[in-house]
Amino acid sequence: MQKLLDFFNYQINLGSSISFSVKSTLIILIVFIFTRYFLKLIRRIVFRTLNKQAQYTFKSIFSFFNYFVYIIVILITFENIGVNVTAIFAASAALLVGVGLALQTFIQDIISGVFIIADQTVHVGDIIQLDGQVGKIENITLRTTRAVTIDNKVLIIPNHKFLTSILYNWTENGTLTRENIHVGVAYGTDLEQVKKLLIDLTLEFAEVMKEPEPDVLFNDFGDNSLDLKLSFTINNSFASGKVKSSIRYKIYEVFNANSIDIPFPQRTVWLNQVESKSND
Repeated sequence: MQKLLDFFNYQINLGSSISFSVKSTLIILIVFIFTRYFLKLIRRIVFRTLNKQAQYTFKSIFSFFNYFVYIIVILITFENIGVNVTAIFAASAALLVGVGLALQTFIQDIISGVFIIADQTVHVGDIIQLDGQVGKIENITLRTTRAVTIDNKVLIIPNHKFLTSILYNWTENGTLTRENIHVGVAYGTDLEQVKKLLIDLTLEFAEVMKEPEPDVLFNDFGDNSLDLKLSFTINNSFASGKVKSSIRYKIYEVFNANSIDIPFPQRTVWLNQVESKSND
């Protein structure tokens, strides 16, 4: 029995000011295991009271704060069993500073992820534009957000980008978006006829909403054309590129069928021929 007590009281020294016994190590291990199962129990109880979206938000934030709970519990345990916590901090201060600098971007991503999830800046299924890239959000974690582009490429976005860059959320107000196609026609063209043709051909596409109705605006008198803007609303902003391409094909077909010219910049070059006179 005495040998067992001696084993538990055996001191492990890590320098002149840091030491702890085998008994202290076992206490820390037991407290760590208890804390882990206690947090799991809380998570399970809270999960039952939340809807699916709230569960996802709670899970992400809760996993982040788990680490803080573990650190606080272990430090309190250290203090209560007689370990000099101040000495531990003093000995590892330089190391902690170095690790903090190395993980600066990582920590920014984590904090940004908490803000994104808590503030619900973006949601799974949202279509966003960030730094010129357009994608549909597939997954949001504490450090990164994954989105799929129109050409089926996966964007892995560090979360701090959402706080440091301008973000366009195409679906914040719903899935409907207003799209534009710019068209130029030759001077002398009947604009009322062009307007009717553009609206009629646009409404032939199932993706284009009947309300609000497509509209054609006279933008400007261009150098070579009368500049018009066709505006319409679609119900799937993620497919806007394909829809606009199909409408452009149709515009070209309809304009050709109705003898409507689409002008292009031209330059006329005059060449003056100078005759050389030979001296006799």
